Amino acid sequence: MSELGIDLSANDASAQWTPGTVVTLDTEQGSKKYKYVQYSTGAGTVAAVAGNVAGYQKIATAGVGGYIVTSDVSDTDGVGAGVLQAALTDDYYGWVQVSGLATLTTALTAGADGNALTLVGAGDGTLDVSALVTDVVVASALDASAKVIHCMFPL
Repeated sequence: MSELGIDLSANDASAQWTPGTVVTLDTEQGSKKYKYVQYSTGAGTVAAVAGNVAGYQKIATAGVGGYIVTSDVSDTDGVGAGVLQAALTDDYYGWVQVSGLATLTTALTAGADGNALTLVGAGDGTLDVSALVTDVVVASALDASAKVIHCMFPL
């Protein structure tokens, strides 16, 4: 539990915070930002895994709002949302990390230290190297072999 009363490992059946809320918490690794979201398993029924990446679900499916996320890359428009902080149940609420240092559970689809990373072309739950100027860059690989990234996900 943080100093703000936030449990980053929460898996809430009903929203305990306003979806889309962003908070900044100070950690030993510096300040990190987190966003409160709702998880969807998506069209491919991809389970949430703590430490995996989620993307914003397609607007055609989720509607406009910017807080429904999924690790099913095929059910996104290639815009990463953050690193899941808990294994969220389908349609439940919890937190994703959107800025600061993070260690992923699943290895990058591809990449080396210093690469710009995107959800475009990535496998479910992870990131890939940005290849096009149209890719939404959401992180940088700090230590690709150790799965350490610097998050810069859009809010």
